[in-house]
Amino acid sequence: MAPHFSQFRPHGSLVRLIQRAGVWLWHQEGSPGQRARGLAAGVFCGCFPFFGVQTLLGIALASVMRGNHLLAAAGTWISNPFTYVPLYWINYRIGSLLLGPGKGWPGLEVMRSEAIWQLGWSFVNRMLLGSLLMGLVAASLCGWTYWRWLQRHGNAPANLNDLTSS
Repeated sequence: MAPHFSQFRPHGSLVRLIQRAGVWLWHQEGSPGQRARGLAAGVFCGCFPFFGVQTLLGIALASVMRGNHLLAAAGTWISNPFTYVPLYWINYRIGSLLLGPGKGWPGLEVMRSEAIWQLGWSFVNRMLLGSLLMGLVAASLCGWTYWRWLQRHGNAPANLNDLTSS
């Protein structure tokens, strides 16, 4: 007899990793507002092409905003080797929509910090404006969503089962 469809589950280790990330988010120090501000600060800084210093900038911004430093560092992971190209391409396109077309997207070979800055002001100002706007939107959405989630679920769960039962 063939196994029933309900017996199939997503890959166990991926599910456990996501659950552990959720528990880690719950167990951060500070009020829900402090935690949400920290995450938002990190996401905002992660939208900029400042490779190598995004985490430091996120922590510094979280300090100014009185947010959680660990969540700020984690929030900068919005930009990582898998998301660099789409994130920065979208940022450039947003900047180009507002400032007019520039010389165009230079291609994948410039996704290094020193190469980006050598492209000139025409490229950099579009990238930075798009990064600013994308950062504001992404940080607002992430911060608000995380704050609402913390408000809705109350006290921190003691273990993985408490987190997944709601």
